[in-house]
Amino acid sequence: MAKVVIMDHPLIQHKIGYIRREDTGTKDFRQTISEIAMLITYEATRNLELSDVNIKTPICDTTVKELKGRKMAIIPILRAGLGMVDGVLTLIPAAKVGHIGLYRDPETHLPVEYYCKLPEDCGEREVFVVDPMLATGGSAAAAITMLKEKGCKKIHFMCIIAAPEGLEALKAAHPDVDIYVGALDEKLNEHAYIVPGLGDAGDRIFGTK
Repeated sequence: MAKVVIMDHPLIQHKIGYIRREDTGTKDFRQTISEIAMLITYEATRNLELSDVNIKTPICDTTVKELKGRKMAIIPILRAGLGMVDGVLTLIPAAKVGHIGLYRDPETHLPVEYYCKLPEDCGEREVFVVDPMLATGGSAAAAITMLKEKGCKKIHFMCIIAAPEGLEALKAAHPDVDIYVGALDEKLNEHAYIVPGLGDAGDRIFGTK
């Protein structure tokens, strides 16, 4: 059974409080989203496998730990997920980046696919799907289904803010996927926005309305 991790690190909580503020500008919002993504990645990669490697230091021969060789991929859900990519790449600079484009139908609130471009060997990689907001869970579940259909087996999902409804929906749809959440909020409102949330993450990252 996969795990769900709700972050309790003080730095993450402080930074999430900052991006919730209505008066936080685009530049600071974008930068802080990236910083939070980096901190969540630190936790999400805690259980990556290591192997012993023999090396030579300036002093002597020794054995050190290195990542076991499983390649990694970062898959942002467009467009808001793009805001998390640089933060993840700060810790995993060799990872390849794919993109899945989904938008939420304003009437049905269901995800509609419009773009998918993945690394050719994505099925062989440890995949980290990123999206700042987990609202209804529909887009995340749909993106992960697409990845599984393309052969991906080891998938993690990372978000900054989640609604309980979306978290439960994603767990039900993909019980084998580890989920890492910066903050679990109160609920969804009648427009399927997270409360208290932070508004539309994509608009605030890119300065659009």
